[in-house]
Amino acid sequence: MNPLRLHIDGVALWAPLLPGWEFAAPALRGHALAPAAPARPAGACLSANERRRAPEGVKIALDVAEAAVAASGHDAATLASVFASAHADLAIVDALCETLARDPLLLSPTRFHHSVHNAASGYWAIASGCSAPSSAVAADRHSFAAGWIEAATQLAAESRPVLLAGFDTEACGLLGSVNSSRGLLGVALVLAPQASARTRWTLDWQLRHAPGEPNLPATAPAITPLRSAAAQALASNAMADALPLMELLANDDRGTVQLPLSGGGALMLTRC
Repeated sequence: MNPLRLHIDGVALWAPLLPGWEFAAPALRGHALAPAAPARPAGACLSANERRRAPEGVKIALDVAEAAVAASGHDAATLASVFASAHADLAIVDALCETLARDPLLLSPTRFHHSVHNAASGYWAIASGCSAPSSAVAADRHSFAAGWIEAATQLAAESRPVLLAGFDTEACGLLGSVNSSRGLLGVALVLAPQASARTRWTLDWQLRHAPGEPNLPATAPAITPLRSAAAQALASNAMADALPLMELLANDDRGTVQLPLSGGGALMLTRC
């Protein structure tokens, strides 16, 4: 496919040692940061009762979504959204599985409510008052790239800004023995179809297909390695496929990153 162009009006990244883009950007450029106590996601846009009940995955997703929208200057209530996550909240899933194995009658309706994959999307609609279309996307370790394709396709089709938020949590309990996601990570972007005074970056994007398909390159795309120690420290989280793009945005140089897709293809993102 030929490259398609879009614009990024807002960006956010949250991790326990990088609780905001103002911390993440210099770290992704390779600058050393002073040690700090790990932060916890706040979910500040939720009401007090909802914030008390909400799991970490929901809070991370809402924290980065709120930060990216604030940075973009757009009205959160008008933005279509795509929420991407490989697993949603693994602590909730582990707790539900343990309860089902031990005593199913003790299953918590609230925990079940939080276990659905679009829980973060639903909470965002409530917190922001947004009734625009929203999607929840999962593609294992390629979930951010899949979310990008969904969001960018909507943007091209509808010619309206789209919020893309990606997050994943740590596998714990017995799930930790079969799932390798570690740590907490959230990222968000506000994508726009036209450049404006709000625009911070302009990117071209295209898909490179898997090798062996007819009339397509026979070599597998080279996936972009992580350069900074900060990004490498987050590489075990299931949302880590977003990190090469975050490094590209944090640095002043132009370039191209390739994010893996299911089946051996790649999403190619070029900063203009």
